[in-house]
Amino acid sequence: MKLKIHNQIINIKKATDFKTRLFGLMGQKNIQEGILFPKCKAIHTFFMQEEIDVIGLNEENQVVYIYRNVPKNKIVKIQNKNKKTSILELPKNTSKGLVIGSILTFKE
Repeated sequence: MKLKIHNQIINIKKATDFKTRLFGLMGQKNIQEGILFPKCKAIHTFFMQEEIDVIGLNEENQVVYIYRNVPKNKIVKIQNKNKKTSILELPKNTSKGLVIGSILTFKE
């Protein structure tokens, strides 16, 4: 998938299998892509090599939480009662300009 944020196009992987959900962006350097965790309310940055941006999305892909430049060894929980919450991990500083309420459009 691809996501366009302010004239920047980012490749997005969808974490649908156990291995991808478990490892995500763990251990990567120079992160240039993102990863979407459907039906997920929490992630961790243990074993990460660099900071990432973490975006919480509702079922309409509307931004409900933004955590910028999350350092390694942190746990991020999205406080949303909706069970269809998803989490999008992006390269650091990619979410600049996004605000709560923004709608993200993913292209195949």
